[in-house]
Amino acid sequence: MKYPRFKRPLLRAASVGFYLIAWHLLSTQHVDLGIVTFQNVPTPGEVFAEGWNLLQSKKTLAHLTASLSRVFGGFVLAGLVGIVLGLCIGSYHLAADLLLPPLELLRPIPAVAWIPLAILMFPSTELSMTYITFTGALFPILLNTIHGVVGVDARLLASARSLGARQLAVFHEVILPGAAQNIFTGLSIGMGTAWFCLVTAEMIAGQFGIGYYTWSAYTIQNYAGIVVGMLLIGGLGLLSSQLVKRLGQALTPWHRPPAKAL
Repeated sequence: MKYPRFKRPLLRAASVGFYLIAWHLLSTQHVDLGIVTFQNVPTPGEVFAEGWNLLQSKKTLAHLTASLSRVFGGFVLAGLVGIVLGLCIGSYHLAADLLLPPLELLRPIPAVAWIPLAILMFPSTELSMTYITFTGALFPILLNTIHGVVGVDARLLASARSLGARQLAVFHEVILPGAAQNIFTGLSIGMGTAWFCLVTAEMIAGQFGIGYYTWSAYTIQNYAGIVVGMLLIGGLGLLSSQLVKRLGQALTPWHRPPAKAL
């Protein structure tokens, strides 16, 4: 169902407002549904007050700087490795046979399981934390790149070769543009999973970071602080993923999907 454009922001704002009201009622009334309970869940007002205190804190900038450096450091490295490996695996059977099986074996391992090994592998905790975000971002980028390369129309490849294009030209003019949309989709998802792994990464050590702030709030039973940290990670993850998505749209003007309700 389509709505006039001016109504859509109002509907979305009303949707957010509805959930805020529901959250407020459930937490203030300490509702216990048996399976899930809101007896210890902070109210929106308590979360707002804690968020305001965090904004006024001198540590806020340090928390943001630490988390952004870890997430973007791991994401950039994952982008480089994931795209290169994905292009190779998708283009060459030999690369797929040699590289894909061990990567598929590593892919299901959760980020938290890498913590002991990351501590042993890297000389500093900062590198260990960056590595955790790297592992979170790598596989969405890798798999989407592979699917993008494999999904390039075989008729385009045959036409380019029949016109005398060499392998490098085929790669640059056909494969890369054809896979670009999938690559940026993988980058957008990878950015989100990098933020998802942030709390896991900052459990290792450190004194600053949004994930560290969230985890330390849990240890001291600052329930409002937990929600503040969660919302910060969610908001920053959403903004950075949208940034990657918009960049992809700007760099792939030949791809214009049909307009949809979303």
